[in-house]
Amino acid sequence: MNHSPFLNVMTNAAYRAGRKARNLFENRHRLEIIEKGPNDFVSSADVEVEQEIIYHLKKAHPTFGIKAEEGGNYGKDKPHNWIIDPIDGTSNFLQGIPHFALSVALTYEEEVIAGVVYNPIMDEIFTAERGRGAFCNKHRIRVSQTGLLKEAILGTGFPHRNKKLLSPYMKSFESLFTECRGVRRAGSAALDLAYVAAGRFDGFWEMRLSPWDIAAGVILVHEAGGYMTDFIGEKKHMQNGNVVAANPKMHRILLDHMRDSGLDQY
Repeated sequence: MNHSPFLNVMTNAAYRAGRKARNLFENRHRLEIIEKGPNDFVSSADVEVEQEIIYHLKKAHPTFGIKAEEGGNYGKDKPHNWIIDPIDGTSNFLQGIPHFALSVALTYEEEVIAGVVYNPIMDEIFTAERGRGAFCNKHRIRVSQTGLLKEAILGTGFPHRNKKLLSPYMKSFESLFTECRGVRRAGSAALDLAYVAAGRFDGFWEMRLSPWDIAAGVILVHEAGGYMTDFIGEKKHMQNGNVVAANPKMHRILLDHMRDSGLDQY
């Protein structure tokens, strides 16, 4: 498996920042924590890990734009842009739950062309780039083949930052939970999408995610043979943050449930 120079830079940045994230996780009791909004926290670890990622990316490609969760936008109208989430799953991280990830994506003319999701605790790195397939620790990954909802394990995320969306979301949850084999809510959308790409989840849905939560997952799922859209089946998930990701058969089933539960209106 040969990575492009772009992906080599991204994986190097993820590994180096991942070492910092592991160390900060082990010493999380010393971190400064700020509540950005309702149920939306940022710690000094998020900032330090993001700075580490940006340092290595900018060193290799100083002219590229950057959209990072904690650092805002730099060089907005550049053809190439990095999209960065330094710690996706901050609540897990702060609580001592070892399930979080660093996420880095590269876009060209607003299309995602490469992505990396790295879980530093498990030392699992998921990588993909356009036309080259998707991998976990250098092993090729593909979406599952499950075509029956009763056999499916699904991932999801609750709309914890906007409780007004809980009622419509719960309709979709009840609709799917009563028919599938199981639903998991693990707390990191980046890893949820990587798990869809690896066939560990048969599908995933969540509302109102941010671009840095999902950008790397977009290409992971696509290059693993899956589909990813918003709730009405359009490719506007990076804009509206509504995500349905699954293997092709399960994707159609999930979209039907989005429509039947009324979630496609949001």
